Amino acid sequence: GYIGSHICVELLGQGYDVTVMDNLANSNEKALRRVEEITGKKLRFYEADIRDRSAYDEIFSQNEIYGVIHMAGLKAVGESVRKPLAYFDNNVSGTIVLLEKMKEHHIKRIIFSSSATVYDLTQGECLTEKSPIGNSTSPYGRTKLVIEQMLADLYHSDARWSIVMLRYFNPIGAHVSGRIGEDPNGEPNNLMPYITQVAVGKREKLNIFGNDYDTPDGTCIRDYIHVMDLAGGHSKAVRKLEEQGLFIYNLGTGQPQSVLAVVHAFEKANGLKINYAIAPRRAGDAPKYYANADKAKTELNWEAERGIEDMCRDSWNWQKNNPEGYR
Repeated sequence: GYIGSHICVELLGQGYDVTVMDNLANSNEKALRRVEEITGKKLRFYEADIRDRSAYDEIFSQNEIYGVIHMAGLKAVGESVRKPLAYFDNNVSGTIVLLEKMKEHHIKRIIFSSSATVYDLTQGECLTEKSPIGNSTSPYGRTKLVIEQMLADLYHSDARWSIVMLRYFNPIGAHVSGRIGEDPNGEPNNLMPYITQVAVGKREKLNIFGNDYDTPDGTCIRDYIHVMDLAGGHSKAVRKLEEQGLFIYNLGTGQPQSVLAVVHAFEKANGLKINYAIAPRRAGDAPKYYANADKAKTELNWEAERGIEDMCRDSWNWQKNNPEGYR
């Protein structure tokens, strides 16, 4: 997948051996070959579903696994509203199977890809790890919340576990090589791939959902983070797995940008014009939220290094060199 492929590049670059398990539902095996091309290193790949119990027996017996980074989740907010059972089956039931098999094979170190959607976004804009959680606006967000609570209960039942939960904000960008990037199936659910597909001529225009929010330019404000900065957060989190405990960190920049600001930053960074139109608001969109990532800086020695123009430039470099993604 998009984030996983960039994490593979980061971990291989840090000298880790990497084994990947993916059912390729929302991803492409070509990404892994390109990861090997970028890093000059090999990884092992198993095509398997997170709910496949026998696959874990094979993987855990054939490889000496130190820890698991778990990001095998369906993640489209709108789709989760239409297909809630599929989301709970894959995300929650799949996590239960993973944790049961990890326990069976005596592997008790896990990093979980959580999300800012676990926060109660009606309770404030600048979110710390102590901000209220719950009141999610989508089944997707609720699956992340349920998994976080499940991991906390697991740790409290057995303090020998080492569990790191990383709450992502809005990852965009691509590897600077332009060889790997975000390649959504069908219509993009996220802002940046929509912008780049308009720029490359694949789509006529970008729809901006609402320009009457209580923000400086009326469009929603989010905390966008470069995917390689996010990947760096994972390599720092792997080191945290040396300690037993339950740890939660925000991964964001703390420098929020409006939707229109991202469009204009993309135009400036790449010398392009993006055709856009204002559309009605989407249900469930919060006007503004962003990360306070001080805890990750203090405890993980991590902070985002790349700015919005880097994110825009690298996103376009990926899309213009791969107009059809990996296909």
